[in-house]
This record gives sequence, structure tokens and C-alpha cells, in this order.
Amino acid sequence: MEINKEQFLKVLNKQYPNVEKVSEEIINLQAILNLPKGTELFLSDIHGEYGSFSHILNNGSGIIRSKIEQIFKNQITEHERRALATLIYYPEEKLNIVKSQVEDLKEWYSITLYRLTEVAVEVSSKYTRSKVRKAMPKGFDYIIDELLHLQGAGPDKEKYYKQIINSIIELDRADEFIVAISDLIKRMAIDHLHVVGDIFDRGSEAKKVLNTLMNFHSLDIQWGNHDILWMGAACGNEACIANVVRICSRYDNTDTLEDGYGINIRPLATFALETYKDDPCTTFKPKVFDYKRYLKRDEETIAKIHKAISIIQFKVEGEFIKRHPEYNMQDRLLLEHIDYEKGTVEINGKNYVLNDKNFPTINPKDPYKLTEEEREIMYRLKESFKNSEALQRHLSFLYSKGSLYKCFNSNLLFHGCIPMDKNGEFSEIDVYGNKLSGKSYLDYIEGLINKAYMQREIHKKDRNALDIMWYLWCGAKSPLFGKEKSATFERYFLNDEEVRKEIKNPYYTLVQQEKICDKIFEEFGLDKETSHIINGHIPVKEKDGESPIKANGKLLVIDGGFAKSYRQETGRAGYTLTYNSYGLILAANEPFDSKMKAIREEKDIKYDIMVNEKNMERKSVADTDVGKTLQREIDGLKMLLDAYRSGKIKEII
Repeated sequence: MEINKEQFLKVLNKQYPNVEKVSEEIINLQAILNLPKGTELFLSDIHGEYGSFSHILNNGSGIIRSKIEQIFKNQITEHERRALATLIYYPEEKLNIVKSQVEDLKEWYSITLYRLTEVAVEVSSKYTRSKVRKAMPKGFDYIIDELLHLQGAGPDKEKYYKQIINSIIELDRADEFIVAISDLIKRMAIDHLHVVGDIFDRGSEAKKVLNTLMNFHSLDIQWGNHDILWMGAACGNEACIANVVRICSRYDNTDTLEDGYGINIRPLATFALETYKDDPCTTFKPKVFDYKRYLKRDEETIAKIHKAISIIQFKVEGEFIKRHPEYNMQDRLLLEHIDYEKGTVEINGKNYVLNDKNFPTINPKDPYKLTEEEREIMYRLKESFKNSEALQRHLSFLYSKGSLYKCFNSNLLFHGCIPMDKNGEFSEIDVYGNKLSGKSYLDYIEGLINKAYMQREIHKKDRNALDIMWYLWCGAKSPLFGKEKSATFERYFLNDEEVRKEIKNPYYTLVQQEKICDKIFEEFGLDKETSHIINGHIPVKEKDGESPIKANGKLLVIDGGFAKSYRQETGRAGYTLTYNSYGLILAANEPFDSKMKAIREEKDIKYDIMVNEKNMERKSVADTDVGKTLQREIDGLKMLLDAYRSGKIKEII
């Protein structure tokens, strides 16, 4: 229903009842438009690595350290600057160390409080006083507000400033104040956070990552294939559930299931130990295993669990493929192509020898049928996923803050790809009778994802909406997966490297051309002269000479390998991208060892700046999407002001 101009002005009239109120708001909004643009931080492929993730948030991806250098480079030593940065990142832990080392603690407090205040003034200078005040930790908000706006205010105010600092120390509140002002500095360093997919899997602390994100002041999430897998599992998709449990077993992350989300895998473990008691399950030994935490028999137990859930997964996936011939995944129906007597499998007309020939739960005449025990295991796992309070809370958060793609400040963010054919045309995909491509394809399947979430508690569901969650995890035309096939079976059971290859969608080669990026910008309604694609999903193998900057800077790939399991492959520990009022900065990170090492040795993640794309003119809020929204508000308010002055609408006095 359209609202005409008169109705619109009457609505505004209730909020801004007279000329004075309208004028005040116009002045305020126009002032905000001229402030420098806030800093955006882009992260991708966190994969449960909470240590590296939280450190990057704490240091603002190098923003805080750069501010310290800017303020104090010619005033204090390098060691003092490092110590100050570490204090801001981890104030409580650093304070414990300082107290055991510093003789004159009162003097240290006095100097440190002044320095922290200077950093706080610098990081908050681009924001309105109102916004900074709202971000302040409760308890010290009035005091911090006074300190931030007292510097350089004359000798009388200087005495007032010193007295505040002295009183904080004398009243034994310095520790609490340091924590509070450090939190404010970290809060103001990043105005908005973009998570470009894959929070889950491989690393063991996805739950802690999500808890942190839920408390972050401003963010958006573009779902990755690992995120959609967990979301599908939480909605009750059996194939997604089996894959989640398998991956947790593969990377020795069953703690994420059991301790993190209360998922009961004991029935699966009991079944696996009995079914495969004489089977070493060598192929299924976890890819990452901590021998300091576990005994050798624990590794063997996990291997058996891993094999048991993998076989269940192949069976359940077979049912999905048969139910949906439109997925075009019949080539993944491999259990029916196994010669169980010879121990071979036929793939694309060629026979391969299996490296594991023990399949006690598969009926060769009906290979996709679950045994009674397997069916019971899947039922109990499904109930655990659907009834996990913590997982359902995270599921709701991922839906409320997430999407398949986002256009934000002339940047296009998505995790995987826009499916293309080899000629550079957007692939036309039949989704339940709807032939779609490009943006319309992503929009339609996002609607199905949202439908699956909204119907998760309804007994009679749209099965198509729920099933497509699994297709998005591993389907050939999925924008989140972006490969011709998921060669999970081949990786486990075949030694032939050629048949185990997963060929990427042509997008990944084509998008390195500027003209293809421009085509994508046009599809999403973006300006090809100023826009960038910000992509995750495919690790950048920098050690092999690959660059994360492609298509003459129009494409930035920020998956550099947060997950420890990727580091030998990539040579890095992830990329971070920041976009401040001066331009884009892409940094390549060296591995983060541990929080305590960072605190004790005052070591930071090392950043090699890959690109520093500076604007000729500093961007202001007016140049952003938020600025465009504010300008529309100003235009509406000016219309209301004219209506008051012309007498068309009466003021409310």
C-alpha cells in the first residue's frame, strides 16, 4: 500500500511537531553526513578458530596499533607502545602481570590512564558525541565522557582533568576504569563487522565465536556452505545432520557437539564400537588429533564413529538424490556401483579398487536402506539437534543477521560464487520448476532457506525448502559450494588422486577478468567503477604465488586459512580487510599462537599489507549507504519544514 506525500508528512508531524524540532533534526543529520566514514572490518572462513578471531576483534585488525603509533611514535618507546596495545586487547590479564612487575603502581596507573584516554579520544573522534556516549560501558560513562572532551580546554579544565585521574587511582578504581576504557576503544575501532561465511567446522570453538558475534554492536553475516550445513541440521535435515557429525569426527571436534551444543552421540559411539570392533578404520582416523589430550584408543574410537556416520551419511544422501532427480546428482549414487565381493567401485565407466572393503551394514540389494539401529541413531541425533537450546539460539541469530549476499557501500559480499558456465554466462538452474540465474537465483533460494527456518516447528513442512539446505552444502550449482561434485566417498575409499579431484565452477577462473566482475556488478545493480567483490570460501595459496587480489583489484578473496588444518596449504592464517574513510586495506596475517603468549610476550599478529587502495578524497558518512538513508530523511524533513512555513500543516505547540 502506497503512502502519499500528505500522509507521509502527517506521520513525520507526530515525531517532529514544530519548526524548532524539525530544524534541530535537520541540523543534526546534516552534521552527521559530514563526519568521516566509520571503519568496516571483513572476516571470512573463521572455522571455529576462536583464538585468532577474538584477537583480531580485540586489536581491530591492526587499527588500534596504528592509532597508538600515530599518537605516541615520537613520545614513548616501541616496548611501551606494544605494552599499551596489549593492555587494550587484554586488560584484565595484562593488569595481573603488571602488578607483579611494577614497583610504583600509582605512577604507572597515572601515566597509563592518560595514554588510554588519548587513544580513546583518537578512535572516537569520527563519531558523534551521542554515539560515543551510547557505546560507553555503564558505570564509567559519565567520567569517560568528561575525559574525552576536556583535553586542550584550558588550565582550569586541566586541573579538573587531573583530579578525575587522581580520584580514580585513590579510590582504587583504576583497574575497573582501564577495563572500561579499553572496551570503549575496541568498540569504537570497528564501526561495522562483515562475516563473509563459514563460522563452523574444523576448529573446535564455533560456539564461542557465535556468542561473541551475538554481543557485537553492528554486523551482518553472509552464510557459507558450512554455516548452511549447521543451519540445515538445526532445522532437522537428516543429510545435513549426518554431514555435521561426520565433519566433527573427521577433525576431532566431537566436543563441539557434546559439550558445546549438548548433542548426544553416545548411541552412535556404542553402535560404532560394536559394528566395527575388529575394523581398524584406518582411513577414518581424525585428520587433526591431539595426543596430549587423548589416548591412542580414543583415536581408534573416533575413527570407528567417523566410519559409522559416514556410511549412514551416504545412505541418507542416496535417499535425497533419488527424491530429487532435479538436483542432477545421480553420479553420487555410488553405493549401488560397488561390487561388494570384488571390493571395487565403478565411477564414470571405470573400476577402482577400494582401500576399505568392510561394509557390514550395507545390503548390496538395497544399499541405501538404513538398518534398524542406524535409523534409531538418526532419529535420536535429529531430536538432539532440534532440541539443543544453544544451537537453536545460534540458528535464530544466523537467520536474523544473515543472507546469501549483501550489497554494502558499493561492495558485493558473498561466500562462494555466482554459478557460471564456461562462456561467462550466468548458469540457468531449475529450482523446483523455476528456471533462474544470477541474482534472481540467489534471491529465490534465500527465500527457501528462510521458509525452512520458519517451518521448522510445523509438523507438515515444505520438504523442498528443507531439502535444498543439503543441496546448498554440496550441489554442483550451489552458490555456496561451487564445485562439480563433493568427492567425500572418493577421498575415503579410493587412492586415485584424479578421481578425488573436485573441479571448481568456471566462476573462479572467469572472475579474475575485470569484464566478468563488471558483469556481476551490473547484475546486482552496482557501479562497476567503484565496486569490489569480497569473496571467501576458496583458500588463497599464497605460498604457491597466488594473490588474494584479482581482476585488477575488483575482486578481493579473504579466505587465507584461519583454520589450522589449512595453514600448510596456504602458508597464512587468514586475511582481513578493512574499509575506512581513506580506502581499503587488505592484510595477510601470520599465525596466532595463543592468547597467553600474546600477552606475556606482547606479540601481535603480524600483518603484511597486501593492498592499500586509498581514495583521493576522504570518504564521509554522506558517501555511504547509511548516508543515503540519512539524506532521504533530511529531504523528508525539509518537505515538512516547508509545509509548516506555508501553513499546509499546523505545528503542534
